[in-house]
Amino acid sequence: MSVDIRKLNVVQAPLMAQIATMAHSHPMSLNTIESCFGNFYQSFGVFEQSTLAGFVILHQLFEVSTVIDICLEPGYQGRRLGKALMLKGIDWLNTTEAELLLLEVRAGNVSAIALYRKLGFEVTGERKGYYRSEESTEDAVLMSLSLKAGKLPA
Repeated sequence: MSVDIRKLNVVQAPLMAQIATMAHSHPMSLNTIESCFGNFYQSFGVFEQSTLAGFVILHQLFEVSTVIDICLEPGYQGRRLGKALMLKGIDWLNTTEAELLLLEVRAGNVSAIALYRKLGFEVTGERKGYYRSEESTEDAVLMSLSLKAGKLPA
């Protein structure tokens, strides 16, 4: 399997929106994704051959950075591509002023939470009823990773 991770640009936003629609029950809109290509944002995509399989969007302002979204097309999930995207984003953040990386994840997304823990993220809180779901709402788990060490997690 030939996998390549590289920076994305706004031209790829429609493909990103399609992937988000397949991966999330309540995805970001195309307009919102397009707005994530201004100052303070960085997006990376994982490609298999020439196909965009997933992406991560990071927002970085001074010492605090946030994972805005990370998703993989369902057919590419379970192949460690999410981990590769996160590591690429963390590697890039280590070249900036970032000291802390924040994210929130659905409480029911057990596999994502396990991945983030393996990368060194710690649970810092929760937001009750934050995400919409088919029936009602779902809690968000808040997580953070210290980047002060300046090295990639295992």
